[in-house]
Amino acid sequence: MITGPTGPTGSAPTAPGATGRGRLVLTRLLASRGAVAGAVVVLLLFLLAFGGGYLTPWDYATPDYGALRRPPSGTHWFGTNGLGQDVFAQTVRGLQKSLVIGLLVALFSTVLASLVGACAGYFGGWTDRLLMFLVDLMLVFPGFLVITIVSPRLKGAGWLAFVLLLALFNWMITARVVRSMTVSLREREFVRAARFMGVHPLRIITRHVLPNVASFLIIDATIAVGGAVMSETALSYFGFGVRAPDVSLGTLLAAGTGEAPVFPWLFYFAAGLLVLFVLAVNLIGDGLRDALDPTAGDARSPRRRTRVRKGDPRT
Repeated sequence: MITGPTGPTGSAPTAPGATGRGRLVLTRLLASRGAVAGAVVVLLLFLLAFGGGYLTPWDYATPDYGALRRPPSGTHWFGTNGLGQDVFAQTVRGLQKSLVIGLLVALFSTVLASLVGACAGYFGGWTDRLLMFLVDLMLVFPGFLVITIVSPRLKGAGWLAFVLLLALFNWMITARVVRSMTVSLREREFVRAARFMGVHPLRIITRHVLPNVASFLIIDATIAVGGAVMSETALSYFGFGVRAPDVSLGTLLAAGTGEAPVFPWLFYFAAGLLVLFVLAVNLIGDGLRDALDPTAGDARSPRRRTRVRKGDPRT
């Protein structure tokens, strides 16, 4: 039976190889201090976003009329805004909404890019030309401008429509890269063998092509989360994203910008969490890139590598 990087043709990946590769990637990832620190920060931010609301008795939309624009205190940890709403509860809610939007945008755009790019690269011919024409056409459109025009017309559709709009203009570059990688993969022996054995093209794409570009897709999706959060924040800042009474980091930044010099707690808590999240995601992306790089060396310490080179009997 002819085998490829993903295992026997038409079958699931070989378990020992997949396990060994997974252990190597995990070892490299854990050896990267930046990636570990980024993962810890992201985990803490998710815990804050989805569990922080249970730490305070205040709801993000409930005002405290006896405390208007109060600075941080034991009662209101991040202070209050001009309506008496608790800034901590609003920041937690805004962080939660921005993270959910970022994750969904990254997921939808990565799935769409992988399918379009893989189909274009594998089938070639008219399919390739048609799909790449669609990609080029989408790249011509100014995504930010289109979203600002369409978004006000989707007020009744909710924030999921906003997620789909962001994902619609966030997949084209990834699709072109996947298409280039697929063109080189379709002539590999294991793909040709599966094709000659009559395996359905879509099965070949899902079982042989996409697993071999998974490293790139994982890295791209990780970085796309940070980019999507930034895009959502920018659009919400200008009033084209999440709408009241709901909040996101973008709406909090927009509301607190004008009062930041006098009431800094209305702006800097949300801004700090946004910067922290984007930096942490970029650290994870860098760590994943190095961990998934097949040409990278092992994750052993420099001292141990020196012993191996010198033939130290303790190795």
